[in-house]
Amino acid sequence: MKILVTGSNGQLGRALAHALSGHEQVLRDLPELDIAEPEAVGTLLDAERPDWLVNAAAYTDVDGAETDLAGAERANVTGPRVLSEATAARGIPILHVSTDYVFDGETDRPYVETDAPAPRTAYGRTKLAGEEAVRETNPKHFVVRTAWLYSTSGRNFALTMLAAAARGSVRVVDDQTGSPTYAPHLAAGIARLLERRDWGTFHLANRGQTSWYGLTRALYRACGVSCELVPCTSEEFRRPAPRPRYSALATIREPAVVLPTWEEGVTAFAADRCAPKDADSTR
Repeated sequence: MKILVTGSNGQLGRALAHALSGHEQVLRDLPELDIAEPEAVGTLLDAERPDWLVNAAAYTDVDGAETDLAGAERANVTGPRVLSEATAARGIPILHVSTDYVFDGETDRPYVETDAPAPRTAYGRTKLAGEEAVRETNPKHFVVRTAWLYSTSGRNFALTMLAAAARGSVRVVDDQTGSPTYAPHLAAGIARLLERRDWGTFHLANRGQTSWYGLTRALYRACGVSCELVPCTSEEFRRPAPRPRYSALATIREPAVVLPTWEEGVTAFAADRCAPKDADSTR
């Protein structure tokens, strides 16, 4: 297959390039392609004629979206709508990546695909609107919700915590629960979805749940980091945008695309990022 990936320079986009290595790929990101520009998108689709479009582009600054609503809407709503309309007009299926932040976090069990969204933040509202735009305009679609994404590149929680360890003591929120997801595992799940045609919404996240504190503790152990970890509450670490108290994801889709556990995600991250180099590589 020939697959066009938008948002290719992000942590998921880079993981997708590896996961889709057996296919012909067209990789695009800003400034080369603005997904909110219909003419640019249409020209690219007509020139490349992909079999699939995978949209990994997004405005992901959860706090920034509270004051930069126009920027968040352009990337998270207008862009997905433009991509979805353009692919629908050409008979091309689209896979669009969304987030656990479309839920309010007020449940005590993992959210499944049929649960009603109720976002509490500008980021969550724009991501939900982007989902709805895709569903409304292209019948050949997958909307993939994931959670707490991290990888060995870019800006993400795992790398932030590794850098913070240099302080010797780190306070981490322990009353928010979710499904930490290693980007290469998500990318592999997306690659499997592209072989299917049972359109609709899927939850793809590493299985299980933990808090930010639990994730940090596991990261430090896996990477051999020595640092004092102090649990704290969300109230003690207030942010401009409220975080969901509980946003773990699960799937009821059959047949399910099942990702490894979040603990296996941490192990894979550590092997890719923190493992000591062998003797030959240090010569």
